[in-house]
Amino acid sequence: AVELGRTRITIKNLLQLAHGSVVELDAMAGEPMSVFVNGTLIAQGEVVVVNDKFGIRLTDIVTPSERARKIGH
Repeated sequence: AVELGRTRITIKNLLQLAHGSVVELDAMAGEPMSVFVNGTLIAQGEVVVVNDKFGIRLTDIVTPSERARKIGH
């Protein structure tokens, strides 16, 4: 999973979302995205476009030892 940002909205506003609604996130454009596998952060990256499709260029990869250390705590 790739996390682009987070936000909090009320249930009332959630129920009012419709096609074309825009949900503002806390992340700024151009900020790195977090890449998770099974809920564990494994990398940071940036959005790229490849052949008219979105992709992620990994800019920082969490080492296996760093991941193991985070799981242990």
